[in-house]
Amino acid sequence: MVNYNPKSWIALIFTIHKSDTLRMLWKELIFMGLFTLLITFIEIHYFPEIENLDKLIQVYSLVGFVISLLLVFRTNTAYDRWWEGRRKWGELVNDSRNLSIKMNSILTERKDKEYFTRMVPNFVFSMKEHLRKGIIWEELDLTAEERVYLEKKNHVPLGICSLMYRRIKELKQAGTISDVEFLALDKNLNSFMDACGACERIKNTPIPYSYSIFLKKFIFIYVVTMPLAFVTTFGYFSALIATFVFYILVSMEVLAEEIEDPFGADDNDLPTDDLSQRIKLNVDDCFDKESLS
Repeated sequence: MVNYNPKSWIALIFTIHKSDTLRMLWKELIFMGLFTLLITFIEIHYFPEIENLDKLIQVYSLVGFVISLLLVFRTNTAYDRWWEGRRKWGELVNDSRNLSIKMNSILTERKDKEYFTRMVPNFVFSMKEHLRKGIIWEELDLTAEERVYLEKKNHVPLGICSLMYRRIKELKQAGTISDVEFLALDKNLNSFMDACGACERIKNTPIPYSYSIFLKKFIFIYVVTMPLAFVTTFGYFSALIATFVFYILVSMEVLAEEIEDPFGADDNDLPTDDLSQRIKLNVDDCFDKESLS
């Protein structure tokens, strides 16, 4: 995720970042410019008798309004997914703190505190990569036995959560944790998997294919036929106008596509790497340093 100053208008206007849609779409813009220029040329030289197109311009105005409504819905839907993902990661931050504070207060043995100091961040780091392409084992602080166990799992965050449940159950059977304390810890661990499941739902449920392909075709047909309405007024400049409209409409679609899956490593995705590191630091702070030294 790109950190920036939203109040710095001049810098934002004149900066062309790698995530800027102009850099992402420059090939498509060149193609569209040449294509609409060809249509304009054909209309001017082969159909010069076409003159009064005022009614056609009104139709294009109406169709443009419809496309705008569709893009507003598309962008809002994508942002809702982005924001829900951010909320779930915020809940994960709070739940990891709460669990760590409770475990630090309940546990007395150093080895037990060290176990949860490792496993809570392990869950977060594994969930981060689980939502991407796979697990980076070097990020996890595991014993050899734990790694062998988790490497057999298709869902590593679930496996780590199972290990924590198993350890808590052992502590309960040993009398270290009471029934009331077990229920309080159970609530936090359930929240871990709830956050993971919600993020998986966002990642694995993209916008319906039919809607996406319809919107792209609608924009393409609208733009490439735009010179038909504007050529009598603007001449060859109608190709430039069509290309500029194409850039605006497609940029909105591209941005929506990028943020609808917010767990990757793109510039506009959620800063899950930073959040994972923050959770690890928070967990370390929650446990008493004296008891772990």
